[in-house]
Amino acid sequence: MSNFDRNAAPWSRGYTRTGADVDQGLRAFMLGVYNNMTIGLALTGLVALGAFKLAVSDVPTATLIGSHIYLTDFGAALYLSPLRWLVMFAPLAFVLFFSFKIETMAASSARTLFFAFAAVMGLSISSILLVYTGASVSRAFFITSASFGALSLYGYTTKRSLAAMGSFLIMGLFGVIIASIVNMFVHSTAFQFGLSILTVLIFAGLTAWDTQSIKEMYLQSDGYEVATKKSINGALRLYLDFINIFMALVQLTGQRND
Repeated sequence: MSNFDRNAAPWSRGYTRTGADVDQGLRAFMLGVYNNMTIGLALTGLVALGAFKLAVSDVPTATLIGSHIYLTDFGAALYLSPLRWLVMFAPLAFVLFFSFKIETMAASSARTLFFAFAAVMGLSISSILLVYTGASVSRAFFITSASFGALSLYGYTTKRSLAAMGSFLIMGLFGVIIASIVNMFVHSTAFQFGLSILTVLIFAGLTAWDTQSIKEMYLQSDGYEVATKKSINGALRLYLDFINIFMALVQLTGQRND
């Protein structure tokens, strides 16, 4: 990340920028995006696993989930009490706050907020380990990682503009959000299956589009603060693409803990 700070000063004094300067700066910028996203995903995974371990008891308790999973008091509060609604919607509140405040907050605050969001997301999605086996969750993660890497690489390297596709995908994203809210009340398995397929397709396209869009956000003249906030914002966008593909694949391919 310090590359931004070192390069900003000579450019501001009329330094003549070469193709090598641009390539080096862009690589540093995108590396910062991917590093922040990776740290965020690692935090999410660690918090999800930690919450699950604290929520599940090795000995029988008064709270039984399914046929063989017993919850501790912490698990009962996290997954069965009204607290679960707060945990479920907290990540959305973080994203909205981040979107409105990113321009005015310091770069260090933006990074801290992003990592806090990633931790809360881990708490929110930890319940998938109650529903699906660890092996199937791991399998979905590796499939997501491979697919995401290929799609992001395409978005980074393609010379074709993906702007038109992006506009179409954003419309589809709003449709998915509305349909997901509806299915929270309908609880239709068939509807959820179709929605999961659509989610994978939409966020696969968004991964490529977001990567290209983030690449185009880079400006050689940006100072450290601006470049860092752009990097965090880009990391959040790619993080959300990854998480949504992963969750949809878990629902499509995951083996239930029956």
